[in-house]
Amino acid sequence: MKVFTTSGVYEIKEHRVKIFPSYFEAQVNNSKNFEIRKNDRNYQVGDLLLLEEYDPTTENYTGREVHCLITYMTTFKQAPGYVVLGTKKLGTV
Repeated sequence: MKVFTTSGVYEIKEHRVKIFPSYFEAQVNNSKNFEIRKNDRNYQVGDLLLLEEYDPTTENYTGREVHCLITYMTTFKQAPGYVVLGTKKLGTV
């Protein structure tokens, strides 16, 4: 997705990632505002996360989704290759 601003064009990436039900619910009810993820997608502040609820007991997606904006990133005290993403919920489907 491209966003046009007075200072130019900014490319926003959307990352579709699965999330287990308990973590999904915490994002939806605003008690969790971060994700710990393997940084294999080159996440950047300003990118969008599309969190797709996935039930490991049925091995299926539930159809519920939440859009989050990445507001902060750090690798502090993480395993190599992992990152903490600060998130802000934008909306649910």
